[in-house]
Amino acid sequence: MIDHTGLSVSDFDRALVFYEAALKPMGGGLLMMLPEEMTGGEKVCGLGRDEPTFWINEGPVQAPRLHVAFAARNRAEVDAFHAAALAAGGRDNGAPGVRPHYHESYYAAFVLAPDGNNIEAVCHRPPL
Repeated sequence: MIDHTGLSVSDFDRALVFYEAALKPMGGGLLMMLPEEMTGGEKVCGLGRDEPTFWINEGPVQAPRLHVAFAARNRAEVDAFHAAALAAGGRDNGAPGVRPHYHESYYAAFVLAPDGNNIEAVCHRPPL
């Protein structure tokens, strides 16, 4: 079970625009910006639906790149995430669709974020 996760980004402002756009179709967005005097001058923010569960901070990008999967409530949110993430500068890394090698209802889309991290939206529910 994941409580929260985070990653470093090379261009904070660009990454924030990307993640806000990509998460908006799933009801997510910027929830908290930490004061830079509390972070040693580094830009840090928390995004999520009801509480900040995904954090980005300005700093050296980790290698190897990271994979983060966001839970979508339905397949339409996965589709909308993919379209919004591409429109915000992401690169396609797997169009929306069923991934039966995980399980028969695993519906996901993958996008490479500006720093190359593999960002996924996934719905585990069967179609309605």
